[in-house]
Parts: sequence; structure tokens; C-alpha cells
Amino acid sequence: MGKPDLVHSALLAPEPHGVVPGVKGFVFRLIPPRPDFASDLSDDERAIISEHAGYWSGLAAQGTALAFGPVADPAGGYGIGIIVVDDLQAAEALRDADPAVTSPHGFRSEISPMLRLVTPTGQFDAT
Repeated sequence: MGKPDLVHSALLAPEPHGVVPGVKGFVFRLIPPRPDFASDLSDDERAIISEHAGYWSGLAAQGTALAFGPVADPAGGYGIGIIVVDDLQAAEALRDADPAVTSPHGFRSEISPMLRLVTPTGQFDAT
């Protein structure tokens, strides 16, 4: 799942370290099965979302996810996550293990590479 030790140390370091080699930033979008999903979750959907939040909290604790959470977009809500991993295959593996994505509830996901991800302590370039 990426290089959490390198990433984690770069993110927590007190001084900027410039470019962090070998890892790249990706943005995840989790698209719910219907526009009003956030306001009318079933009990089963609520349980899956709780598992999903726990999964992403674990990724954050490892230093793989830099940020995640729901977005209140007027056009329709969705979830977003920003991660750092080795490559697209590693990002897809994280997606494929997400309880929301593997659930039968019809969530869709999108993964987009970031050309550059800048944090207070480092920079992750796509090249």
C-alpha cells in the first residue's frame, strides 16, 4: 500500500523536504448510488458508510490518506480522498478494498492522478 514510512515521515517532518521520490498523489471520488443518498440512508447503507469511514481512517493513520470526507456539492454529494501511493495499481487496490465500493449498494468510484500534490512538508509529483 504505497510507502507509508517514507510518506508518513515526509508529512510529519518539521521542515519542507522538497520532492518525495517514488510516490504519487491521487484523488478518489466515491459517488453514491442516488443524489439524495446522504439524507435517506437505509440502516444497511449506514453500516457500510461506517465501515467505509473506518477503512479510510486506517489509511489516514498509516499516512497513505492525507485527507478524506464527504463533500456537500449542490449538484450532488460525494466522498473525496487524497492519497499517496507508488502507482495507479496501488490506488486501485485501495479502491478495491473499500467496503463502500465492494458493497452491493451501487457506489461508483473515480481515481484521478494529481500532477502535483503539495503538502506543508513535501511535494509529490506525477513524473
